[in-house]
This record gives sequence, structure tokens and C-alpha cells, in this order.
Amino acid sequence: MRSDRNQTAPLGLKIAAAAGLAFLHLPILLIFVYAFTTEEKSYQWPPPGLTTAWLGVTWNRPDVWQALALSVKVATISTAIALVLGTLCAAAVSRTKFFGRETISLLVILPIALPGIITGIALRSAFSLAEIPFSFWTIVLGHATFCVVVVYNNAVARFRRTSSSLIEASMDLGADGFQTFRYVILPNIGTALLAGGMLAFALSFDEVIVTTFTAGQQQTLPIWMLEELVRPRQRPVTNVVAMVVVLVTLLPILAAYHLTRDGDQVAGMGK
Repeated sequence: MRSDRNQTAPLGLKIAAAAGLAFLHLPILLIFVYAFTTEEKSYQWPPPGLTTAWLGVTWNRPDVWQALALSVKVATISTAIALVLGTLCAAAVSRTKFFGRETISLLVILPIALPGIITGIALRSAFSLAEIPFSFWTIVLGHATFCVVVVYNNAVARFRRTSSSLIEASMDLGADGFQTFRYVILPNIGTALLAGGMLAFALSFDEVIVTTFTAGQQQTLPIWMLEELVRPRQRPVTNVVAMVVVLVTLLPILAAYHLTRDGDQVAGMGK
């Protein structure tokens, strides 16, 4: 009997898949091309010429470095908060039974299911009502709302695949709670947490909508890019920054995929 893996896809399906990939990725490739164009006022195709001069111009722009530093700080702290809260919530939901557990699970994942503009308006209204001035920390709190969801989803799936008998055996052998967490739980959920943290960092780094409602006068890198697009000169600088953002967000996503593709293998099983 012929295996399904050996069957060749129909030509029409191959063409449709190639067209879909081209539709998704050609605009991204155009960003890389326009980062090296000699035309600085418009997006002319084909580019009249290519140059690497914009890399140096971008490197010497202090406003780019300020926006980049703010984005990195926000993403780092938001991810740290998400790792703590998301892991604790995932442990509670997956390891214990209590009234309203499914409702809590729904409320945790709700921020990423809602449109970003709804979350942004809600946060802005809450900060205004509480008379909290817009600052670095309001951006962090806004980003943490959806970063928690990413970590939670990764952690809760791994918790549910980890056998409770491993934890019980560890406790029966005399290990305390910290030792059980360090030597049994953490090896099983470590890659899921790392992948969730990388995805959370990538989402926070390039977030626009929620940041618009919570940043006040501060500019993260995506906000800076939006404002630069309306300026008539040095538009390739924006494309250079966009190229860097693509690379910065792509690497964590690829690493997260690599870490979680073998997530069905649970440490300690069968030993």
C-alpha cells in the first residue's frame, strides 16, 4: 500500500501554495529593497539605484537609538512579568480543580482574543480613571496583558502533558517543593517557558495599537516608524529600521518553534 507521505501534491495545489507564500512575503522583501534605494522621498519601482549609505545614516540617528532602547526595555520587563504570572496561572489551572477554573482560563486568554484597540481603550480609560500618568510603566502594563497569554498557553499545554506521578514520586522520595520544582517540573516546562518568553518578547517589541493608547508622549520603535513614514525625506531610514525589526522578531519566533516542536516528549517519562 502506498504511503500518503510519498504522494506528490497536485500541480494546482503547488501553484496555490506558492502564490500564497508570495503574497505574504513579497511585501517584506520590498522593505529590504527600499532600505538600500537611492531615492529618499518616494517609493519608486524599480529603485533608481542602490546604496548602503542609509545604514550609516540610521546608525547615527539618536532618535532611532532612543526608540529602540525603550522598546527593548518594555519588551524585557513585560516578558519577565508574563513569565511569572503566566506560569503561576498555568500551574493553578492545570494542577488543581476549583470552582470557576474554566472561567478564569477564559479571562486569562481574553486580552489576546480581543481587538487591540479594545484593550488599548480599556487600559487608557482605567489609567485615566485612576489618575495614573502615562509613563514607561503604563506601556509595560499594557504589553503584559497580552504577553501573559502567550506564556500561559505554552505553559498550560506543557503542564497537562507532564505526569503528576513524577511530582508525587519526587515528594515521596523526600524532595521539598523547591527541589521538586527545580529537578522535576522545570526540566519539563523549561523549553515551553523559553518559547513563550521569546514569543512574548517579539509581540511586545513590535506592538503598536495598545502602545498608542498607553504611551503618552513616549515613542517606542514601532510608533517612531509610523511617524517617520509621513516625513518627506530620508524614508529609507524607516525601511532600514523595519528591516532590523523583522530580523529581531523573526529570530525569537524561529527559536520558539524549534524549542516546542518536540514538546510531546516529557522529561522523566519511561525512566
